[in-house]
Amino acid sequence: MKICVLGAGSWGIALTNLLAKNGHEMTVWSIDPEEVAMLKAFSEHRTKLPGVILPGTVEFMTDMETALKDKDMVIMAVPSPFVRSTAHAAAPYIPENEIIVNVAKGIEESTLKRLSEVIKEEIPTAQVAVLSGPSHAEEVGKLMPTTVVVGADNKGLAKKVQDTFMADTFRVYTSPDVVGIELGGALKNVIALAAGIADGLGCGDNTKAALITRGIHEMSALGIAMGGKAETFSGLSGTGDLIVTCASQHSRNRKAGYLMGQGKTYQEAMDEVKMVVEGVYSAKAALELALKYDIEMPIVENVNRILFEDYPAKDALHDLLTRDRKKEASSLTWRE
Repeated sequence: MKICVLGAGSWGIALTNLLAKNGHEMTVWSIDPEEVAMLKAFSEHRTKLPGVILPGTVEFMTDMETALKDKDMVIMAVPSPFVRSTAHAAAPYIPENEIIVNVAKGIEESTLKRLSEVIKEEIPTAQVAVLSGPSHAEEVGKLMPTTVVVGADNKGLAKKVQDTFMADTFRVYTSPDVVGIELGGALKNVIALAAGIADGLGCGDNTKAALITRGIHEMSALGIAMGGKAETFSGLSGTGDLIVTCASQHSRNRKAGYLMGQGKTYQEAMDEVKMVVEGVYSAKAALELALKYDIEMPIVENVNRILFEDYPAKDALHDLLTRDRKKEASSLTWRE
């Protein structure tokens, strides 16, 4: 297939490498001329994904119209805050029924919309699928074994995307639950910030396990209220992605949280990470959705207090531990 990747960050480049080695004709678009010049010169993103050398057949360009011409599939790989503007710019060059696979993770802060909804608003005639799961670019780029899930409203579309991405080291499952997949991918970044903050405070594995477990509870509660399925949140784009993002050395959200746990502001933390920290952008939206759907999300609430109210991280942790006593699962009851 002829595929265009919109976005030359670490994730876009990692998927470009995977798809090129699957035999597809790859074009990468970036808005940054210096980034394109570097990729043309070295076939390597030396700042965001060093060590991953792309095949010489990959093309790089800044002209969006040329990049999108005569393509069979488009991969939306820009950071979540730029999905709408990129989709809007691409819309005039996207033919009817074009397949767009969104691989960014987040919720649009101003509208509380999922990213596939944003893309469909800007490009109504496109066929939109989503791809998510525990898949750090640093490992996918080096073709380390990885498993993800692709979601689409149409079974045929999901299977086509599955066939395009499937490789010996990249196993792809399919699902009809687009809502659950997207919410899992967005919300886990907020929980990962909390996990990183706990690390920065010097907490241990017990704390990390508690945040992961109660985090998946919060994610599931909101996701199901919004139409997602419970099975999705216990799967790759829920529990799987949450574990890797909370624990991995590659996780920019965990790292940013770690720096905030050590006393830095979120802006200082993002400046040090030097990449877009999706959880910061999703945190406000997650809290607004929790209020809208009347879902209790104390971890998300406290992350917002740390991020935007200068609330001390150690006090937020104390607040979480000293909340009112509760049952673990409200659906479980004792026999009389």
